[in-house]
Amino acid sequence: MDALELLLNRVSVTRLVDPAPTAAQLDVLLRAALRAPDHGQLRPWRFLTVEGDARGRLGDVFAEALRLREPDATEEALGKPRKMPLRAPMVMIVIAQVLPHPKIPASEQVLAVACAAHGILLAAHAQGLGAVWRTGEYAYDRHVAQRLGLADNEQVVGFIYLGTPEGDLRIPPALNPRSFVTRWDGGQ
Repeated sequence: MDALELLLNRVSVTRLVDPAPTAAQLDVLLRAALRAPDHGQLRPWRFLTVEGDARGRLGDVFAEALRLREPDATEEALGKPRKMPLRAPMVMIVIAQVLPHPKIPASEQVLAVACAAHGILLAAHAQGLGAVWRTGEYAYDRHVAQRLGLADNEQVVGFIYLGTPEGDLRIPPALNPRSFVTRWDGGQ
């Protein structure tokens, strides 16, 4: 796939089915992630893959987090987070490891990890895989972070759902790039 075609046509794919990425495809996804811009070469990223029955256990962790936030949550309400990881055959959890550094602030490190996540999305599309990057309340929940084994200096940047696209890919909307650019004249 041509690089510009990839960049101009990648879309999020929310309807994902088996199979999950193969070991070889996963290797390419991670290699693409590791090419993210990385000031100081800190490599502030870490990834967890969740497949098979572990997806149900991740759903249980999400339900526990909801129960802690909302002790009166109904079983029906708890069912929704339990099902979330089952929407794809693989969930990759992208984690930022923020390291103390005198010149590279935490925000730059998290941005580098976000670029790594975007690399995963691009590499998935290039290989004919479907992927969608999700965050939401569980990405920022301390209970979820603890259950995933994150250290105090780590945070979830996103859950990337991966699999085989079900049906045709949507066509991205045509946007006018000039609508997002203003020329700065130096403040004169």
